[in-house]
Amino acid sequence: MTSLELAQWSGQGLDLLRRQNSTEMTEHLGGPETAEQLRRRHERYLSLADGRMFLVVLDDQVVGSVGYWTREWNGEQVYETGYGILPEYQGRGFAAEALRLCAQRAARDGSHAWLHAFPSVHHDASNAVCRKAGFELVGPCEFEYPPGHAIRSNDWRLAFTRPDAH
Repeated sequence: MTSLELAQWSGQGLDLLRRQNSTEMTEHLGGPETAEQLRRRHERYLSLADGRMFLVVLDDQVVGSVGYWTREWNGEQVYETGYGILPEYQGRGFAAEALRLCAQRAARDGSHAWLHAFPSVHHDASNAVCRKAGFELVGPCEFEYPPGHAIRSNDWRLAFTRPDAH
């Protein structure tokens, strides 16, 4: 059985971002970024103060990324998550497993009650990842990504505490 693990974001992340920067992988995220945008994203991931980014590692191979960070959503501070598995590793449940592992790490942080994901309503595979990872569908919403670009997304959430406790 193969072993999926999360590793702290490191210098390997820049190469991963370049590999993920294809039309196929960014179709629902506003398209590929410039080399400078990728470099800035990598630097942000290395220095996240309000969350963490991880490399998704399968049998010593970096196969994707997952992470969480703080954002304001509907008047409260929550964690947002994002994930991406390289095309040659997709369709095998790795994204849902990486998302579950990431959620466990975010829950241990303990500072927010919810973890939210906002895949495009048109991205069936990403919505399936949220469902398989145990998130509940709140419903469609307007979401800004990339900054300045509104998209129709689904709001998926996972409670770290009882929903009636906050």
